[in-house]
This record gives sequence, structure tokens and C-alpha cells, in this order.
Amino acid sequence: MFKRETKDFINIDPLQTGGKLTEEARQALLEWGDGYSICDFCTTGRLDEIKKPPIHDFIHKQLPEFLGCDVARVTNGAREAKFAVMHALAKKDAWVVLDGNCHYSSYVAAERAGLNIALVPKTDYPDYTITPENFARTIEETRRKGEVVLSLITYPDGNYGNLPDVKKIAIICSEYDVPLLVNGAYAVGRMPVSLKEIGADFIVGSGHKSMAASGPVGVLGMKEEWEDIVLRRSEKYKNKEVELLGCTARGATIITLMASFPHVKERVKRWEKEVEKARKFAAGMEELEIKQLGDKPHNHDLMFFHAEVLYEISKRAKGGRFFLYRELKSRKIHGIKPGLTRYFKLSTYGLSNSEIDYVLNAFREIVEKYS
Repeated sequence: MFKRETKDFINIDPLQTGGKLTEEARQALLEWGDGYSICDFCTTGRLDEIKKPPIHDFIHKQLPEFLGCDVARVTNGAREAKFAVMHALAKKDAWVVLDGNCHYSSYVAAERAGLNIALVPKTDYPDYTITPENFARTIEETRRKGEVVLSLITYPDGNYGNLPDVKKIAIICSEYDVPLLVNGAYAVGRMPVSLKEIGADFIVGSGHKSMAASGPVGVLGMKEEWEDIVLRRSEKYKNKEVELLGCTARGATIITLMASFPHVKERVKRWEKEVEKARKFAAGMEELEIKQLGDKPHNHDLMFFHAEVLYEISKRAKGGRFFLYRELKSRKIHGIKPGLTRYFKLSTYGLSNSEIDYVLNAFREIVEKYS
């Protein structure tokens, strides 16, 4: 049996901090872990119409309320949700506008959908900001090349944890009559976010990144006006939604998503405390001359650091650039990729104040050890 060596470590990996299973989800995983376990209860051929377990209520009532949208679906991941929208809206020679901080899967999804891609430039070091002005300029320039069928903003981005002015960007897109997709893979399930309040057309979330679910699993929300386009039915198999390939999360993924959902709804109410902890951590790191890049003051638990002091240590330390990973591992801290010292990202989501103090003290000890 394969065992996860770092299971009981303090985890600061942004990919994992928001995806830790609740106890309810762990119990559900054991109960529903068999392959295709959900399909035993499907009588109509539609995942979202299963009444017991209560998937229908979750997808058609609870999830739209949580996302602040009209229509919602569960997908096999955030990238699958993005691709479904892009493929549904794609036209020959058409364009999609992506922010310059977008996740690689947004770019790949656009390529797979056959769309031309325009990137909104980000500002330079150390902020790496996506501004509404640059977004508007890019849409304007791209419209001269062809039809822009979709725009996408990453909120926050997965590198720096920046939260762009998404409401202003939504207004700009509306003025250009370009639908906006919000990639909220690091937002939905961690912080309050509502499609209607933003004013966008689509929103995507990640269950395994930010909704305490066993992945891969994602969520997709949209305005009602897009339902017939994105969720169009097969001509032959009338109950199957083409862009979702009929069915999506058919087992432990959706069950753990549902099992954790009551907890997730409550924890987003405590988002301000998560921001406070992140700012405390960033301030402590900067005392060690490890600079936090991106938005300041920071507004998300995902943070990116420039650590010239650690990079200099790596030049002379035993193990070279792997020294930091090994030093943290010896202190039962996991999450920074092996070999990274000069630039790295981490997350404080879900950590207690004592755990944050412990991680900060670990960095302090490491710097002092090699001084």
C-alpha cells in the first residue's frame, strides 16, 4: 500500500490547503468509493436528476444559491468547465481574451476549442496586476482582428494570489458585449463570491482545490441566458448534455463535494480571518527579507515570495537548491516544491495562528542557521 509520508505535516501547498477533506467527506469517501457507485441510483440517465442521494437538490438549488447564479452543473474539474464554455461559444476564426495571469489550463482549453488567444498584459515586478484599463485595451485591439466570443479573468490567479477588480472588468466586457468567465478555482469555497454581484456570465470553481472534496471535480455556474447554448442536448440522446459528454462526476468526487458543502458554506463566512492570517505571515516573512510579491496589502491566502536570502544560501548549503525543501521537511512542513529557493508560493489557508507562528519560526531558524 502506498502511504503519504507528509500526511501529518503542516501543509502550505496552495493546491491542497483548501481541498483537505472534512471528516464527513472522509466517511462518505469510504461509503461511496466504489467505481460508478452513484450510477446505481440513476434512473433517467442524468446525474443532476438523481434524487437519492440528493444530487438533484444540490445541483439545482444549493449550488446556484452558493455561486449566485441561475444555472449550475458539477464537472470533472475547473478546466473541463472552462473548456465546455469555450467550446460551446467557439466560432471559426473567433478570439478569446485571457488575462496574463491565467492558469495554463485556460490557455490549453482555448487551444482545444479552436479559438485564437489574446492575452491581457500584466504589470511588471513586483505587482503583476491585471488592470481594467489593460483588459479594455486588449479587447479593443482584438476586436480589430476578429470576433471576440469570450473573455476570462482569473480570480485570484494561481501564481500571486492577486484579486483583480473583477466587477469593473465585468462592466467593461458588458460594454463590449463580450461574455465574461470568472475562473474562481482559488475563490469558490474559500471566500465569498457571487456571479450576480460580479456581473459576469460564467463562474468556475474547483472542488479539490477549494471545496474540501476528493478530486478531480469542479463546478460551473452561469446566467440563464446561456443554458441552451452551453448545456445543449444531444440530437440522438435527448437527455444528454453534449458539452458535459452526458455525465460528469459519477462517484466519490461528487459525494465528497456534497458531504463537505455545509462546512464550506460556513467557512467562507470567516474569510476575513484568513486574510488577516495571510497578511500576518507575509509581514513576518518580510522581516526576514523575504519579499511578498503581488497585491499589497494582500487579499488572499495564496502568496508568492521572492527570497534572495534563501537563494544565496542555496549556493553554499549542502544539497544546493534542495536545502530549503529538506529543512522544512525535517520540521514537518510540506508544500514548497523541491528545488525552489529564490521564488516560491504557499498558502496559509486553514492554518491556526500557532501553526503560522511555527512556520514563520521555521523560516527564521533556517535563515539564522546559514547566516
